[in-house]
Amino acid sequence: MPHRIVDRFIGISIHVDCECGCKVILMKISEKLIRDVMTRGVVTVSADTSVREIAEIMTNRHLSGVVVIAAYGDVLGFISELDIVEALDKPDIRALTAEDIMSSRLIAVAPDATLRQAARIMADGNIHRLLILSEKGAGALQRPVGILSASDIVREVARAE
Repeated sequence: MPHRIVDRFIGISIHVDCECGCKVILMKISEKLIRDVMTRGVVTVSADTSVREIAEIMTNRHLSGVVVIAAYGDVLGFISELDIVEALDKPDIRALTAEDIMSSRLIAVAPDATLRQAARIMADGNIHRLLILSEKGAGALQRPVGILSASDIVREVARAE
């Protein structure tokens, strides 16, 4: 029966087939590009969107979070399910907006970064998702093009052969 050993920090999957003389096959998951693994499309809300509306959007679209953007398109922050849960502890949740509960500690990376780089950032920062921004063009704003979550990386490890 083959055994799989996975180093979660460097993303190398080692397959050992003990029935065939301990043949070892290395697959470099870590060198895959984020653009090939990320969840494409980002749901955004404005800073003045109510927490109730955000919860409705996340529920209806089966999302674990949304990106908060300014009227001119800049990314302001991120709201996760946990941010909404924590908002229950605040007085009058009905009056709260995205700006009131968002986390502005948001780490963004380019789509051409590797999974190794992303995994290191996640592990070092103890975070579960990274915002993927488009390349900055001449005079153009970087815009969100995807999200890379820890689940996306785990899925790649599971698919490794």
